[in-house]
Amino acid sequence: MKTQQWLPTGPAILFAPADRPERFAKAAARADMVVLDLEDGCQPGNREPARANIAACGLDPQRVIVRVNPVDSPDFRLDVEALASTAFTQVMLAKAEGKADIDRLTQALPGAQVIALVETPRGVISAAEIASHDAVVAMFWGAEDLTAGLGGSSSRRADGTYRDVPRLARASVQIAAAASGKAALDSVYVDIADLEGLRAEAADAAALGYAGTVCIHPTQVRVIREEYRPSPEEADWARRLLEAAETNRGAFAFEGSMVDEPLFRQAQAIARRAAATATETTAPKVNTPNTTTPSSDEKGSEQ
Repeated sequence: MKTQQWLPTGPAILFAPADRPERFAKAAARADMVVLDLEDGCQPGNREPARANIAACGLDPQRVIVRVNPVDSPDFRLDVEALASTAFTQVMLAKAEGKADIDRLTQALPGAQVIALVETPRGVISAAEIASHDAVVAMFWGAEDLTAGLGGSSSRRADGTYRDVPRLARASVQIAAAASGKAALDSVYVDIADLEGLRAEAADAAALGYAGTVCIHPTQVRVIREEYRPSPEEADWARRLLEAAETNRGAFAFEGSMVDEPLFRQAQAIARRAAATATETTAPKVNTPNTTTPSSDEKGSEQ
């Protein structure tokens, strides 16, 4: 496994429709990063003004990802041309299906840091190829478009857990990301009211090494942060082990147990999660005023 270079600024990443600029600043203030969505979360007829909204929003580019339309969509060229004149370089490519798709994006937008969204059967099969592209910094997956591509109608069972094929896709995309040293982002939990289901899924993602979970509603942010945040006991164990490893080599006895390289890496992962969730994100300064405050039940965009 290669070392990850790009990581999100925190584990809770919130979608915001690009045609709803009054939500941008509030989404960015609540979450660790915000995805300004030009694809599914944006009304097709609103995409032209939505691109202007992104250009004028004044948000910190380090905390913004822009989701553009698939390369075979007529909106793709318009999306990337609009981004070329902005400071936003973290770009989520919807329905990525191979290296050629990433090439088309980077040729149109040199220097882009690509978050490849794998959400089609072909994309899942090509996950390792996509992850190996130099411009790809993270892999993200989506269950709903994948299920539609399979001819199915439901990605989850009645208890809220994924059916077998989406579970396979989730694992395939994460393994492909890890093999190429790229971050993996877990998919959205679309049942906004089911915070306990989200809690279980976020806890699982954190335990498996995901760098973050993407969400569609502000109420989901707190749950994701809580589940990615190590317990005080875990964080203290990781700190002590890493301190001991500074003066020891290879396997050695630590507090009555034998430890070695896999445990060192696990301790490093816990330390990274502790650092990423140590403080709440503060509201960014923006250049344009917001005149409308979204209500607490407004959501971002769905996969």
